[in-house]
Amino acid sequence: MSPLLELRDLRLAIGGQVILRGVHLDVHAGQVAGLVGESGAGKSMVGRVILRLQPEDAHIDRGEVSFEGRDLLWMSEREHGTLLGREIALIPQNPMTALNPVARIEPQMTDVLRMHLGMDRDAALARALELLHDVQIREPEQVLRRYPHELSGGMRQRVLIAIAFACRPKLIIADEPTTALDVTVQKQVLRLLKRLQEVHGTAILFITHDLGVVAKLCDTVSVIHAGRIVESGTTAQVFRAPGHPYTRALLAATPRYDRPGDALQPIPGALTEQLWGEARALDAGAR
Repeated sequence: MSPLLELRDLRLAIGGQVILRGVHLDVHAGQVAGLVGESGAGKSMVGRVILRLQPEDAHIDRGEVSFEGRDLLWMSEREHGTLLGREIALIPQNPMTALNPVARIEPQMTDVLRMHLGMDRDAALARALELLHDVQIREPEQVLRRYPHELSGGMRQRVLIAIAFACRPKLIIADEPTTALDVTVQKQVLRLLKRLQEVHGTAILFITHDLGVVAKLCDTVSVIHAGRIVESGTTAQVFRAPGHPYTRALLAATPRYDRPGDALQPIPGALTEQLWGEARALDAGAR
């Protein structure tokens, strides 16, 4: 079966600096695909390109981003705008800043439903209450009347998850959605996200730096370094027998709850230099 989302040989530069170097990535319908790497590896930029939210000075040299066979990069603004929210949705990284601080929760939820699904106000309000119930928010009627600053970080993230699932999209881009949350709330939010994904059969591209989260949530994983995918496979395969030295180094540097006494191993400087040398060689060959 063809992937729901396909990235092929995607190369992007900003101000002459290459950020993505020939990225290949597949996300299949109904699966959670992890994209994992260090800060600055280019993983969030991949999500931004899919959503066409890359910086204005970003230049895509080559490549394809295909959703159900439709090229997202070259479709019209109107067609792409119709896809966003309805078929492709986003769970952003920081729940503290993602919601409009001067608007109550109700219009931030109902406007999405009215715009994309054509619901009237009463139907949108009923659906918003249903969505808040789905994400296990107590007293949803009261929450709809509140402003974002009146909610905790965990509640705000649940609201953002509810908005992402509102139109039952086929694909959700989740860009490190638990980074700003404490460990206990993070665990609750991840469990909730996985349950909703299974109930609705939604595909998720889960962007993260945390291999522990990937192990719990993702069906497949792609490892990115310096804007290129160095290894991809099922999560079980990659964790059991990582084939790339960088993947092995990331796993060695990850704390293990089942081996609390083990010393963490930093990623060797020689490996980092080697990988950046390979990236620079790719850049030189692309000129």
